[in-house]
Amino acid sequence: MTAPRSADAVFADLHKVIGGRLFTVTVLDRAAGLARRAYSSDPEAYPVSGTKPMAQGAWTGMVVERGETFVANTVAEFAIYFPDHALIESLGCQSALNVPVLEGEVIGTVNILDAEHAFTPARVTEIQGILSAQSVDLVNALRRVQL
Repeated sequence: MTAPRSADAVFADLHKVIGGRLFTVTVLDRAAGLARRAYSSDPEAYPVSGTKPMAQGAWTGMVVERGETFVANTVAEFAIYFPDHALIESLGCQSALNVPVLEGEVIGTVNILDAEHAFTPARVTEIQGILSAQSVDLVNALRRVQL
């Protein structure tokens, strides 16, 4: 019997398949109200680090509470939700896609930042399909991340 792939390997493989200029994965501990960046394709700008309190607001209500995918195809569309929008734009990213990962409730998010207008409805559906097809590995990887 082979050992399961590491969480980093699962996340890196998803990044290879999905693409994006910046690819991160966040794991949530909803009971404790904590979030942790578990993977980053740009650890210099967005390091994998300790926990932080889960943000509150419209984005959290949409993605974490209701389990809806967030799509913003311009900086103006995500700047109102992301206080680090200037850093995101400085990395050449002008669009954002945040896909919740569910296991009964949202346990994490896959976050992809890319060029302006990168996330057409067809592309969003494609990415959601890839994540759905990999959901068992993704959920298991998120469960192995230490908070």
